[in-house]
Amino acid sequence: MARDPELDLRVPDEAGNGGVRGVLQRPRARLIMLIAALAIVAGSIVVWRYFAVRETTDDAQIDGHITPISARVGGTVLTVHVTDNQVVKAGTVLIEIDPRDYRIALQKAEAEFADAQAGLEAARVGVPITATTTSGQLSTAEANVARAQAGLQAATRGVDAARARLGSAQARLRETTANTTRTARDLERMKQLIGKDEISQQQYDAAVATADASRASLDAAAAAVVEAEQGVHVAESQRLQAVAMLAQAQAEQRTAGTGPQQVSASRARASGAEARVQQAQAALEQARLNLQYTNVVAPTDGAVSKKSVEAGQVVLTGQSLLAIVPLEDTWVTANFKETQLRDMQTGQMAEVAVDAYGRTYKGHVQSLAAATGSKFSLLPPENATGNYVKVVQRVPVKIAFDKGEDPQHMLRPGMSAVVTVFTR
Repeated sequence: MARDPELDLRVPDEAGNGGVRGVLQRPRARLIMLIAALAIVAGSIVVWRYFAVRETTDDAQIDGHITPISARVGGTVLTVHVTDNQVVKAGTVLIEIDPRDYRIALQKAEAEFADAQAGLEAARVGVPITATTTSGQLSTAEANVARAQAGLQAATRGVDAARARLGSAQARLRETTANTTRTARDLERMKQLIGKDEISQQQYDAAVATADASRASLDAAAAAVVEAEQGVHVAESQRLQAVAMLAQAQAEQRTAGTGPQQVSASRARASGAEARVQQAQAALEQARLNLQYTNVVAPTDGAVSKKSVEAGQVVLTGQSLLAIVPLEDTWVTANFKETQLRDMQTGQMAEVAVDAYGRTYKGHVQSLAAATGSKFSLLPPENATGNYVKVVQRVPVKIAFDKGEDPQHMLRPGMSAVVTVFTR
């Protein structure tokens, strides 16, 4: 069968030259090669443009919130109302803990709160009573001091008057004593003279009468001195009594003068009673909360997972019981190489291919992590040890699903995915 010289590359040309040179001299062959070259160039451009606007990674997985549920109070579990993978609504009672101990604690807290309130009322009533009482006591004490001072002044004047009377009586006694002595001597002379009949009996009798009158005056003067001395003693006693009364009144005045401090102390007791009421109220609120915590409720909608509690089990405060996984709020954490982030920005479109379902979901870049994944690892790399080897790091990128992409909530945290981000 004859070969077409336009197509057979092995057919020599007229000059005897074969191979490529002969082919290039044929117009049809040149056209075919030109078309092939253009197709290769066009295909290369298409492939380049396709991959130039896309960044892809298979180091990605579905993420979501996982809410651990722990016991807020300890006790014996009475009932567990849920099972693993059960979907619950927010507010659903998941577990019931025996509430009897907490009811008793609540009753005790209520009684202590009532007692503290009664103490506060008594302390508040005592403040105005103390203020009024101390004010009256101060006025009375001041009046008593004034009266005692007046009494002391009067007693002092009485002492001065008694001493003056004593001095006068003593002066009269001295004068009377002198007169009595003189009349006694005169009487002795009269006795001698009447014995010699040198004076008359009348004169002698007059001298005797004068002497008797002088002795009577002396006795009266001595009695007056004794009486004056007794008056001085009485006046001194009255003065001392007035001094004691004044001292007592002044002491009462000083005591009454502490009225402002007593009012302050009463107000302080009222403040302390108010603080005790607040403490009792806080304890009461805590007891009410503890009683509420015996019913463990779901904080959000989601599916029950990792249940590790059974009826009859004794649980402790803070012990993990189960977890709630909200299925409505899921996203993708894609770990891109740091060399892929040059043109990546928030808001860019993304496609998420989930291995489990073999379909692609639409989304967008929501945020880029603040550090690479290695920086959050348990043992971050230390490049200053002298054995540095450059390794391309990966940065977590959060991809949010577009609204309505997962209406049946089929995506589960931890599923593997392939993420493609359109950078242009």
